[in-house]
Amino acid sequence: MRLVTYRASILDAARLGALVDTLVVDLERLGAANNIALPSDMLAFIDLGPSIIKTTTMLLEQNRANWPAGTAVPVQNVKLLAPIPRPRKNIFGIGLNYVEHVEESSRALDTSADLPKQPIIFTKPPTTVIGPNDAVQHNAKLTQQLDWEVELAAIIGTQATRIEEKNALSHVFGYTVTVDISARDCRRAGQWVYSKGMDTYAPLGPCVVTADEIPDPQALDLWLTVNGEIKQKSNTKFMLFNVAHLITDISAGMTLEPGDIIATGTPSGVGAGRTPQEWLHPGDVIEAHVQNIGTLRNPVVAI
Repeated sequence: MRLVTYRASILDAARLGALVDTLVVDLERLGAANNIALPSDMLAFIDLGPSIIKTTTMLLEQNRANWPAGTAVPVQNVKLLAPIPRPRKNIFGIGLNYVEHVEESSRALDTSADLPKQPIIFTKPPTTVIGPNDAVQHNAKLTQQLDWEVELAAIIGTQATRIEEKNALSHVFGYTVTVDISARDCRRAGQWVYSKGMDTYAPLGPCVVTADEIPDPQALDLWLTVNGEIKQKSNTKFMLFNVAHLITDISAGMTLEPGDIIATGTPSGVGAGRTPQEWLHPGDVIEAHVQNIGTLRNPVVAI
């Protein structure tokens, strides 16, 4: 199931929908037409637990031939928002999680050339999140080195505390695409939170694909372009620490809760690692893609 948060018009509230072919199906309204209570927002849906995915999938199949009036609208007629427009907590970011990115970062960003022995964890506040086609802000007073990082993001579905790796993926609700926008010249004493945590620095979307449709998150191609030119191209099989390991590692000391987001790291090809180095500028357009999920597009604008 492919879930979205959408707005039918600029004045309408954000609502939860499912992408079915070229339509967005409003889940609360579809449920009401079938005497089933479904919520109107993503976090409330996740809170209902794993059984709601099966129930909703069956509901969509049962109504697919004849959508009840007022439940389905062409996707081109709506505004897609970030699937979780306002996370409850900071996003968990994972640094240096692909071998070649470790190497390029050691050359360009003064990080160690040694492979990490444990996941490197940082966070991005909820205010970083923007959705498809929303603008990444370029503040020239703060940065001249704005960079891109395409990543697979895992969204937690059930509480996870001290989880064994063999059980870790059962706690995933679904997956989406994110871009870890980074102001490389705003790192402070080696800390990344400010450089990666500014407003608009976490594009998210275009949808969440539920975990039942992505049985192996370590077999997904991912790529990123700037103005149509390929900058990053890899596969999640090259992660140093896979999604299950990340959940196990984080949950060993920090309880993961429904709706939490883990951005799982980026492959090589970032602007800082190029010769000469390349940076994002106002007018640029970023497109980030993860296989079986979709493409996330965001322009860069000056503020």
